[in-house]
Amino acid sequence: MKILVAITGASGALYAQRLLDNLDPAAHEIHVVLSNYAQQVIAEELPGGLRFPAGVKPHGLKSMNAPFASGSNPPDAMVIIPCTMGTMGRIAHGISDDVLLRAADVMLKEKRKLILVPREMPLSLIHVKNMELLLLAGATLMPANPFFYTNPKTIEEVVDTVVARVLDHLGLPQKLVPRWQEEAE
Repeated sequence: MKILVAITGASGALYAQRLLDNLDPAAHEIHVVLSNYAQQVIAEELPGGLRFPAGVKPHGLKSMNAPFASGSNPPDAMVIIPCTMGTMGRIAHGISDDVLLRAADVMLKEKRKLILVPREMPLSLIHVKNMELLLLAGATLMPANPFFYTNPKTIEEVVDTVVARVLDHLGLPQKLVPRWQEEAE
């Protein structure tokens, strides 16, 4: 599977890091692109910086030469984690002036899996209408709403409740958190 992970400037860089930590570049082709502001948020939230597992392919935001910038070579799935409301709005309205936005546009037009993980509250009517447009266009919206029935003890364990659901929607196995009412092995 070819997967594009896009990281924007919303708070929640740890969600992106934990997703990257749980994708296997030996089993999948993993590409990463960061928005301009994502780098500032990463510097604030991840003191050691973003760690790319060996084999992950980073791309520049302005490089339209990335393979996923064309509908003739789309990834199988794209996850925008975390996703700002600004990014969501630009995608909902077809604005694709960098490779992150273009890739999302490609995913929608090629009817490929596009998962957006917004991390913002409260929501305005504009946010909700943009979400509606994206849902109608075929995107999957997975707000970063953790669950607590597993009694997480660390921030990573809380974050992993969201990342586990993203992995589920990618169709990838996850061992991060047990499923609701899952029988012990």
